[in-house]
Amino acid sequence: MSWLWAIVVGLVLGLIAKAIIPGKQQIPLWLTTVFGILGSILGNAAAGWLGVADTKGIDWTRHVLQLIGAIVVVGVGDMLWSSIRGGGKRARASR
Repeated sequence: MSWLWAIVVGLVLGLIAKAIIPGKQQIPLWLTTVFGILGSILGNAAAGWLGVADTKGIDWTRHVLQLIGAIVVVGVGDMLWSSIRGGGKRARASR
């Protein structure tokens, strides 16, 4: 059942990250979910490094770090996806 929670959390974090990042992202929903999962893993690792992975009650710091990780991964992943897929509007606008 933990894999199901990873998918759900990845989807939610990926969608929130896409909403926070300015502009329109070109990545499909499945890739948003994958990037959200990767951002969650990155945020959990950062929480472990900072020593805030396990606290009493709700782990707000860990959740914020997961969201920051998802924002970073979705942002970088969208740029890579756009460059691999032929650039899109962003690459044409920067020429």
